[in-house]
Amino acid sequence: MAELSNRLNRLAPSQTLAMSQKSGEMKAQGIDVINMSVGEPDFNTPDHIKEAAKKAVDENFSRYSPVPGYMNLRKAIVAKLKNENNLDYTTSEILVSSGAKQSVCNTVMALVNDGEEVIIPAPYWVSYPQMVKLAGGTPVIVNAGFEQNFKMTPEQLEAAITPKTRMLILCSPSNPTGSVYTKDELEALAEVIKRHDDLFVLADEIYEHINYVGKHESIAQFPGMKERTIIVNGVSKAYAMTGWRIGFIAAPEWIVKGCNKLQGQYTSGPCSVSQKAAEAAYTTSQECVETMRKAFERRRDLIVELAKEIPGLEVNCPQGAFYLFPKCSGFYGKSYEGKTINNSTDLAMFLLEEGHVATVGGDAFGDPECFRMSYATSDDNIREAMRRIKETLAKLK
Repeated sequence: MAELSNRLNRLAPSQTLAMSQKSGEMKAQGIDVINMSVGEPDFNTPDHIKEAAKKAVDENFSRYSPVPGYMNLRKAIVAKLKNENNLDYTTSEILVSSGAKQSVCNTVMALVNDGEEVIIPAPYWVSYPQMVKLAGGTPVIVNAGFEQNFKMTPEQLEAAITPKTRMLILCSPSNPTGSVYTKDELEALAEVIKRHDDLFVLADEIYEHINYVGKHESIAQFPGMKERTIIVNGVSKAYAMTGWRIGFIAAPEWIVKGCNKLQGQYTSGPCSVSQKAAEAAYTTSQECVETMRKAFERRRDLIVELAKEIPGLEVNCPQGAFYLFPKCSGFYGKSYEGKTINNSTDLAMFLLEEGHVATVGGDAFGDPECFRMSYATSDDNIREAMRRIKETLAKLK
């Protein structure tokens, strides 16, 4: 019998994409579904960035680009890291890829050997453990739940490290929780990392500019950490450019060379026109970033206020990104018309089928007590979605 490879059989399908697809199918049937499962801004790409892309087309940027990305874009990223993060990199320490997702996968594939361990705090972005498995590594999940604001402690990190540990994956601001590590918290984690040779941290900072606490902090800033850190970032969230597929890593040159070698064999350089658009995003006015951030902050305040009015939900206040990750385990064991809620996936499906609101169960993110809602949608949609959720959950007895 023909079979798929063992490598592929190790992977689980993306539940976030599955929920989005199911809500889309229901919409196609004429059902009014509010989709809060998708992790992308609802804004359009700013006009000046689109104009740069149009100019790139007219100037015939239509051929293969260098594998690590155009030099001008890498220079723009170097300047961004210096001006915004006070981090010193050279263009040889930058690799541009087809989205931050590829940047994460490149890094894991380039650094993790068969049997080596990668520490992943839970809740986590759904693809992290799958990428580790694809590389032949072993995900080591550290539970950092609601009670600790979804942030791993230095003690938890130390306890999870073994002689096989190769990497820590840290996402701040976090998908799915919106939690943001403070400078002191990152420094404490950095002190643990530096006590262990050959331990690296992949710092996923894609939500850097969508934060409500002021200045973004990177773990790469501390003495001895730039050599241990692979920063992953890109234009998708801050500039509403998810479909343009441009991400990057900033890392020690030997790691960048390894990722470049890998990328050269399976995708080569990212889209030429998208790179010119990303260059404009980094080198022109940042007013659009702040405008969108303020809108997300207003929506954050709105959804938190409304969620706290729903009996049975426990709600924290996210400090970044555009997700709410409330605790819903109080509904487990309850039923409505023969449907029993056993876990967060059941709850998400119940909200979709009964309330016509698409969310994602926390099981997908390694936290079975919660579920994720994206508030990257209009104020009116948020109000109506939360009304439906409140009404739907009240049916469970």
